[in-house]
Amino acid sequence: MKWITLLAASGLIASSALAPAAASAAAATPAATAAAGSAAPSAAQVKAAHDLLASMQAEKLTRTVAGGSKFGNEQQRLAFMAKLDKVPADQVYSRLAAPVARLVSAETAAEMTRFYQSTYGQKVLYKAYNGGPSMYDEAPKPTPAEKAELAKPAYVKADKEFQAAKPAIRHEVFVLVSELSKAK
Repeated sequence: MKWITLLAASGLIASSALAPAAASAAAATPAATAAAGSAAPSAAQVKAAHDLLASMQAEKLTRTVAGGSKFGNEQQRLAFMAKLDKVPADQVYSRLAAPVARLVSAETAAEMTRFYQSTYGQKVLYKAYNGGPSMYDEAPKPTPAEKAELAKPAYVKADKEFQAAKPAIRHEVFVLVSELSKAK
């Protein structure tokens, strides 16, 4: 959506009938609203994003993104993964906290932190980082108590915003991986 909005804004697809609809749809997403509304996140937002990244084990997401990146050869990939292993997890959280704080609200970050710290959230993380490739995104089955937690309005609202922001968060992780690959 960001690319369509950027292309529409630059006039490259202004004559297309899809440009106004795509631009308005992108502007209406919670992630776009959060990104546009807070250019410089507050310290509380950055702290909430840092806590979220820690609870969702973002260092593993960084490895996943790096593993899916293209390298010139296998030696380059292995060298970068060894370099990535030396980056402390807290550094990953700190470097991603400000960009993620622009993408999700502090309330969403706090609610999703609570979710990822729950028993069911830990199961979801385990499946995401330890499950093999699959054609379907199969989440673990929640217990009745976990289903009740997942049905709470605060979680439903936060999850909707977080899901909308996930592609942008993944992009920020890719940017970090790119920066780390260029660093000596």
